[in-house]
Formats: sequence, C-alpha cells, structure tokens
Amino acid sequence: MKLFEYEAKTILAKYGIPTPQGGLATSASQAKEVASKLKPPVVIKAQVLVAGRGKAGGILFASSAEEAETAANKLLNVQIKGIPVKSIWIEEKIQIKRELYFGITTDRFNQSYVAIASAAGGMEIEEIAAKTPEKVIKLLINPEYGFRSFHARQMATKMGYAGNQISELGKVLERLYCIGMDYDAELIEMNPLVETVDGKFAAADTRIILDDNALFRHQEYKKRLLEGESELSPQELEAMKNDLAYVKLDGNIGVIGNGAGLVMATLDTIQYYGGKPANFLDVGGGAPSEKTALALKIVLSDPNVRALFINILGGITRCDEVARGILEAKEKVGVTKPMVIRLVGTNEEEGKRILTNAGIHVLESMEEAAQRAVEISKQGDK
Repeated sequence: MKLFEYEAKTILAKYGIPTPQGGLATSASQAKEVASKLKPPVVIKAQVLVAGRGKAGGILFASSAEEAETAANKLLNVQIKGIPVKSIWIEEKIQIKRELYFGITTDRFNQSYVAIASAAGGMEIEEIAAKTPEKVIKLLINPEYGFRSFHARQMATKMGYAGNQISELGKVLERLYCIGMDYDAELIEMNPLVETVDGKFAAADTRIILDDNALFRHQEYKKRLLEGESELSPQELEAMKNDLAYVKLDGNIGVIGNGAGLVMATLDTIQYYGGKPANFLDVGGGAPSEKTALALKIVLSDPNVRALFINILGGITRCDEVARGILEAKEKVGVTKPMVIRLVGTNEEEGKRILTNAGIHVLESMEEAAQRAVEISKQGDK
C-alpha cells in the first residue's frame, strides 16, 4: 500500500525527522488559508499515488497566498498520469544547499533489508545507479542486529559529511529505519533528503510503501485503502475486502486456484504455452462454494478476460464445494466467458460429476488445461 506524501511526512515528524511545515487542502480557498499561515513562498504539491508527478506538472511554487490559491485551483482540476488530483499539500519552501537520497527497501535475493544512500539525490535512485553507480552506497542490514547508529554514521561519512553533521545526518537515517520496521514498510525513502543552507537536514519529499500482508497491524491505513482513494483496481479492492489474495496482471486469461504455489505454477504454465494471465487469485485452503463464486465474480469483472482457467488441487479444499461454487457463480453472475476447469483431489469424482451434469467439461492435467485456455484466449486474434 502506498502512502500519500502528507501521510508519510506526518509519520516522519512523529519520529523527530525534520520536514517542511505544511498543511493539507482539498480546495483552492483552503490552500490560500494554509499558505497565509505558512508565510510564502510555498510549494504546492498534488497528492497522487504515482511517481514522477514533478515532471508531470504536479508541483508548483507560489510567492503569495493569492498565487497559492491560483496554483491550487489549477492542480485540483487536472489529472496526473491519469489520476485526478483530489487533495494538495502546501508547505514552506526551504532553502536547499544540497540534495541527497536515503532509503530502506527489501532485498529478496539476500533475504534482508538494504539501506541505500547517495549524495546525488533528487532523481530516481535507479537512474542514479544506471548513470553513476559509484555514487550509490549500499549496506545489507542483518535482521538480527538491525541498522545501528554506527551504520548510520558510516553512511553519512561516505556521503561526504564530517564533524557534527555526521551525527545529525546519522540520526535522521537511523530514525527512518525505525519507521520502516515499525510500519512494516517494503520501501521507505527520502528523495530528496536535503541539506539546507544553514547545514541542517530535512526530508523534502518522502515515499512509503507498506506491506499489504501487514495491514492488519495498521488499521487506520487499511481503512483508508478500502474506503478512500487508493492505487488498487476495483478487483483488488473487492478481493481485499473479502480476504482473497488477488493481483491484477495485464493478460486475458483469468486464473483461480487454491494455494499460492499452485496459482504461480498455473501462471507459469499459461505463459509457457504462449498465453498471458490476467490475474493471480488464490482462494486459499478450504474455500466454501460462496468464496469460489465470489472469486469468479471478481475475475470476470475484468473486461480484459477472454477465458477463465480454474485449477484446484483438493486437499483441505473439497472439489465438490468448488464445483457448487462454480455453478452458483454461473447462475448469479451470469458467466458468459468460456471456462477451463481442472479438479484433482478430495471429492474429485463428485466435483466432476456435478460439473459434467451441468454440461461443463473438466480436464485431467494442468498442461492440457493451460493449452486449452491459451487456445480460447487467442480465438479471434489475427
């Protein structure tokens, strides 16, 4: 889950990381009021959950409250990369001497967190690494010991600082790590982290992405995700509300399975035979017929889906329950897309009998079923 900039900066301020003073507005008049309290010049930032908003015109400057009102009115009537701007963040314009980068993210290859820093901030870290890799400093974090004060000071030194600034910058880096751990962040970064003209440090922009699987520990953000603005598709939102693991992909073959490993294998098999999955959906173990019906409804609500591949390996999940769920969905949802079904395991014969009696053919092997789904998805292509 991506946090808005204002949400991220509120967290940073709570942990003692300096950020520019600011306020949120949802109208031009509110923006004028906030700017008046801050004493211009100010920066007006569109609050959208996409990267690159600056290049897309989502950050404006104003030297008076009236200019801030005009800028806010402009931003609140545009879209940034297709996303409508519903709120803006107005903050004091700080005097910047130097732009830096610091972030914490997951390193899946090394199965640990990694701290990344650079004295060349203000642009995407991937771009910095590609153009000037020597300017990127990395430190793998041992999960047993964490990111300690001496680690932070070492990175500050490598970023070119000395004296008291090592300690000051080190505190900021260490506190950001604490936030990342406390909030179960997959990514947390300050870009740019700036050195001001008076030698202080502040987070001019901040990005935090929370682990969706840990949102039960952060109910205030989960509530916003489910009820307010989010980066999730309608299908992903509906799945999250009903405790279904769903990820939207860019293909045209809808996929439903029980167990993450089986679903991943199904996606791989579809791609092996030249197809493109439209989604990942895991109904989990022991899924009742109602849950199967809901899964079908979610997958089929994607207009890109041409065919549906249901792959069930019955252990805890009973094949007859899945079969009843398929028929229930077919009746309630009005399934018109062709379905390819594979049922193997607990109550397999009963499940096949239920579907066969309803005129639905069930295939034996995953390979055969995947090939059939791919063939159907390509019908009509030239």
